[in-house]
Amino acid sequence: MTFEELGVRGDLLRGIAEMGFETPMPVQEKVIPVLLNGDHDMVALAQTGTGKTAAFGLPVIQRVDTKHRVPQALILAPTRELCLQIAGDLADFSKYTDGLVVLPVYGGSSIESQIRALKQGVQIIVATPGRLIDLINRGVVKLDDVHTVVLDEADEMLNMGFVDSINDILAHVPDDRKMLLFSATMPAEVAKISKRFMHNPEEIVIGTRNEGAKNVRHIYYMVNAKDKYLALKRIADDSPNIYAIIFCRTRRDTQEIADKLIADGYNADALHGDLSQQQRDMTMKKFRDRVTKLLVATDVAARGLDVDDLTHVINYGLPDDTAVYIHRSGRTGRAGKTGISVAIIHSREKGKLREIERIIGKKFERKEVPTPQHIIEKQLYNLADRLERVEVPESEIEQYLPGVLRKLAWLSTEDLLKRVLSLEFNRLLEYYKDAPKIDFIDEKPSRDRDRKSKDRAPRSDKDKDRRTAEKGMARIYINAGKDDGFYAGNLIDLLNKNIHGQRVDVGRIDLMPGYSLFDVKKGDAHRVVSALKGLDFFGKRIFSEIADAERNYAAASSRKGKASAKSSKTTNPRKKK
Repeated sequence: MTFEELGVRGDLLRGIAEMGFETPMPVQEKVIPVLLNGDHDMVALAQTGTGKTAAFGLPVIQRVDTKHRVPQALILAPTRELCLQIAGDLADFSKYTDGLVVLPVYGGSSIESQIRALKQGVQIIVATPGRLIDLINRGVVKLDDVHTVVLDEADEMLNMGFVDSINDILAHVPDDRKMLLFSATMPAEVAKISKRFMHNPEEIVIGTRNEGAKNVRHIYYMVNAKDKYLALKRIADDSPNIYAIIFCRTRRDTQEIADKLIADGYNADALHGDLSQQQRDMTMKKFRDRVTKLLVATDVAARGLDVDDLTHVINYGLPDDTAVYIHRSGRTGRAGKTGISVAIIHSREKGKLREIERIIGKKFERKEVPTPQHIIEKQLYNLADRLERVEVPESEIEQYLPGVLRKLAWLSTEDLLKRVLSLEFNRLLEYYKDAPKIDFIDEKPSRDRDRKSKDRAPRSDKDKDRRTAEKGMARIYINAGKDDGFYAGNLIDLLNKNIHGQRVDVGRIDLMPGYSLFDVKKGDAHRVVSALKGLDFFGKRIFSEIADAERNYAAASSRKGKASAKSSKTTNPRKKK
């Protein structure tokens, strides 16, 4: 099937042909006819990199009446970066469409200039929820003529706590508009939005629900926790042409790992929420231009970073939420290319790995951390390959050859080759000269009686580290978890809305099915607990407390949060039996 057979208009065919589009991708074949001709809404479950932007962008442009300069289509995206990317793609698609105006609307940029553009008239608005709400409240955005609404990466928007904003925005568009919701996964909150705002939506699934990208190979290395950074460097050294994002859980870990890599001579940089918007833009530009080969990032900071040619995604530890892993791994293996998703784990993360395998329907391959000998051999072969392929400007270099040949005439071919290799690899050879093989943790159960006893220990003892805060922090319990559609973004949103005064910094977050645990500075703990108690989260009454390292919260949550329902009584809900 061709784009023309799908019903795409001539001016758009001309634009996408110049961009190299030849045949439609599966998501485009399914979505374009529905948006052009169908009379129902659609939920599309598809990974990043499957051609989603063209799938909704081409029919959205085609349905716009360019004679009327009023907003007719609205596209919501979770981040500034994705907002700009979508707007840029629409501009490229519509290169030969006269009179079309696409406006990206996002925070971190001058709201006055966006207001001026809106007053001049636009037909398509691509927006982040927060800035669009601000413009609606100022009365400068009218959505009365919007006939098409697209929610791109809906699960990411909900993870970032935009559920209230989305509900507010959708209340301002006509009831008879056509709506398309794109999501890589289908958590409960996405389903709620679909049920509330969509009219008998058709669901299409590109691949399988919640599966990882098809062209991605999933592998893991199991090492002692203290050896994670050494394993990371060896993985990078074993892939001479690596171009990767390394995902860390916290801002602090992200900056520390990036600083270590830079100090060790790698082309690395950090991307996290403590950077200014200007710093983030510069960091991402260097990464897209391949000046930086290793980008160490948090999940929130990397959202919207659109790069097609990543060779690896490296998980410096696994996320608690499988949907987050699906998003991470989906950043490689895009546009028909292959990629590798790597997990560097220790023994306590083995359960998470098996849960991810179950949900994505794929097995992880266990690999041994590359040995020094293997790394050096790989690097040497890569240099040999580069020497074979290098372009030699014969005419320019010919004049210098006689003098150089006289200078090196006393060297044999083997001696010359040794010197070339040593010049390139002395640092690597010196570093790995006496490097040991990294110890691996034995995954097989020990026959030792004490080990058996430990393996049979209650889950509350095995998970005690989850209930223990990092140094200088306090661990907070909240009775909402993934089964409630509660994710990190919802937690941050609750804190931002209900804690007044000095900002609270959140550290490690552990999301469990029936509850969550997170770290804050000790001095903020009581303020956070007080602010969260009694709040409403979609009909669930919130209860929070400073976590008790000895309490089995998993067992407590399985009793359906009875302690939270009795929070109005004076009895201490943490009282032990």
